[in-house]
Amino acid sequence: EVQLVESGGGLVQPGGSLRLSCAASGFSFSAYAMSWVRQAPGKGLESVSRIGGHNSDTYYVDSVKGRFTISRDNAKNTLYLQMNNLKPEDSAVYYCAKGLGDPRVLTKGKGTLVTVSS
Repeated sequence: EVQLVESGGGLVQPGGSLRLSCAASGFSFSAYAMSWVRQAPGKGLESVSRIGGHNSDTYYVDSVKGRFTISRDNAKNTLYLQMNNLKPEDSAVYYCAKGLGDPRVLTKGKGTLVTVSS
């Protein structure tokens, strides 16, 4: 059974940083591209970033380029998202997702809440 467990969310002031983690199990982690998606209150799912199976081929949505960094540790079956210079509009539930494509159909974890507010 695929399990994805996100952690690292919380309340942070604008300009602050957080590091999200996603512990994966139940599948061959290194064989799959992975994604981070988010859902802000009252809005749909948005693909934020994705990474190929071996730390290659990263993608970022324009709104987070230069501020967020996706990475993975295949030895630990863990996906990361380093978020710097956070803005209030980054506030959302962040989900780790297996694979690429339409975030609505990807297998996701339960999410971790990020709130950026002063």
